[in-house]
Amino acid sequence: MVASSFDAALSRVLVHEGGYSNHPADPGGPTMRGVIQRVYDAYRTGKGLNRRPVRQIEAAEIREIYRTQYWDAVRADDLPAGLDYVVFDGAVNSGPGQSAKWLQRGLGLGADGQVGAVTLAAARASTDLPGLVEAICDRRLAMLKSLSTWPVFGAGWGRRVAEVRRDGLAWVAAGTAEPVGGKARADKAVAGKAPAASAPPHATGLATGTAAGGALASAVSEAARQIAPFAGGSSTLALLFAGLTVLGVLVTLGGLVLMWRAGRKQAVRAAVLDLEAGAAGGGT
Repeated sequence: MVASSFDAALSRVLVHEGGYSNHPADPGGPTMRGVIQRVYDAYRTGKGLNRRPVRQIEAAEIREIYRTQYWDAVRADDLPAGLDYVVFDGAVNSGPGQSAKWLQRGLGLGADGQVGAVTLAAARASTDLPGLVEAICDRRLAMLKSLSTWPVFGAGWGRRVAEVRRDGLAWVAAGTAEPVGGKARADKAVAGKAPAASAPPHATGLATGTAAGGALASAVSEAARQIAPFAGGSSTLALLFAGLTVLGVLVTLGGLVLMWRAGRKQAVRAAVLDLEAGAAGGGT
């Protein structure tokens, strides 16, 4: 039986995750060694233990959470050395389902986000593992760049993907996971923590802008309605009425254009994130 690469892979992940953080731009909130408070609460509750601040998390708890919720979730022990680490780190950073989709897309399979027998067989039969690592990292970086918080966390995310790419390729070439050499450099945890992709801030902003445009159109329409009865007796009021009518049409059209652009952005983003409709679960 091939030895698990989990310990070596976890060592690398923890280098990127760093220590404690609670960055206001990170929706994960308080985070310790990459474990967010919500995940730690669920873990403690599942063990029948009292909840406590994630800052107090123990090393054994960190190891178990990473093993069960990320490593085992993508069936990393059944993946080739090097590829296991790349998929695992992606799972930690962006969720097991998303990382599984990057792997499946790289293999040319349907992406359902669950690593099953078909995915494992294709990965083990791959004759170009370096190319597969490159494809996964390329997709991962493209997704991160699509997030509205890229300007805040992009430098750290980009560095992390570059180092995962480098180490993954080295482990693929060696056919085994190499231990972390020298003194581990702990990046700030916030630099390696990707926010949940399901509700990007820019989507909320577009929705708010569209709603504001609709309110403005309604206000203009109401003003025109109030002036209409008096427009016939005054050239000034008639001109104002005409202006308000035109303005109302322009605001309405502007709102429709904004909605179309928002929908287009969401569609492009969904394609980058592999969130196309019809990706059914079943463990490919």
